[in-house]
Amino acid sequence: MHINPHLFILPRTPGQIVWDYKNHKQFELDLKYSTRLAELIDNPSNFNNQHTIDAHFLSAGIMTTTAPITIEWGWDELSKIFHIGTKNIPCDHVPRDIHEWSKQYLDHCTEVLTTPAPPTRICEHATHGLMPLPKPCSLPQSSLAEALIDRKTCRAFTGEAVSLEAVSTLLYLSLGYLHERENDIDDSVIEGLGARRSSPSGGGLNACEGFLLVQNVIGLEPGLYAYRPAEHALSFLRPLSVQTLGQLLCGQHFINNLPVGLFITSRFDKLWWKYEHSRAYRMAYVEAGHISQTFQLVATALGLHTWLTGALTDNQVEALLGLEDSAEQPLFFVGCGQSDGQVMCTELKALLGAQGKEQ
Repeated sequence: MHINPHLFILPRTPGQIVWDYKNHKQFELDLKYSTRLAELIDNPSNFNNQHTIDAHFLSAGIMTTTAPITIEWGWDELSKIFHIGTKNIPCDHVPRDIHEWSKQYLDHCTEVLTTPAPPTRICEHATHGLMPLPKPCSLPQSSLAEALIDRKTCRAFTGEAVSLEAVSTLLYLSLGYLHERENDIDDSVIEGLGARRSSPSGGGLNACEGFLLVQNVIGLEPGLYAYRPAEHALSFLRPLSVQTLGQLLCGQHFINNLPVGLFITSRFDKLWWKYEHSRAYRMAYVEAGHISQTFQLVATALGLHTWLTGALTDNQVEALLGLEDSAEQPLFFVGCGQSDGQVMCTELKALLGAQGKEQ
């Protein structure tokens, strides 16, 4: 007899939760069951089919007669739990054709709409001090292919100021609700879900949001701003913190003079409002990736260089954005400015040069 290898245990006084993450099943164990499970983890050969608890464990799949297969996994257990645990969306009934799917999806959406929609973002509660952004400028008449080819990740920026018009264009084409697409909305679109961005969004929820970190933008005081896509405007949140940008991004200090950057967050409450299964967590990162790439292509078309990272000092970033213990969480950072186009920062190039001379 063997312990199911796809379990993790959560302490939840007065008992514990055993989660079979591969099969999307949860069990709440009292002290008696928890103690017995600990005994079997210590020595699975003590399994006794005549023991009531053991029989329950076998029936539930906590114990199994099949020897576990060891799969190669180069990362830690947490990433393995996440990947396997978000596979195979639980589905009571798989539609047999497009008609069944249409009815099932419509029923699901109708059920979702009977529950209260997530509240507005905390940063949108205050309407005073809202700063409308200038009209986005037209991008140069260059091809998409040129922007894709020219886009590169740079790590040496001059710190030169970025224009407010460029920032407006970046935000509008990355996160804004596009007025140009309002005619695409027909009567089948649920009220409140008609906003369209340039990047696709899971369930049309537009769960990603943006916080603009300004260090050198013409016409804007340095500080942190929340982007308000419905109004295409910024709301000032707070001056820049004493931490350098590099401290917020896991010590990547070569980026300290980046003139402007965008923290991309995700409204998890929006996602789980419509999608209760854990696979929707993957979509948060997929959507953030779409927006990050769009931001970079727009910046490249505007003649700016870009840099991006997923290495965030999470606790500090959450505190800066006012998102501690919030259902909105930061996932990614992307920024832009003038650069000589170097992939490596000056200090790293000098270090590599010195090592080369020593050899």
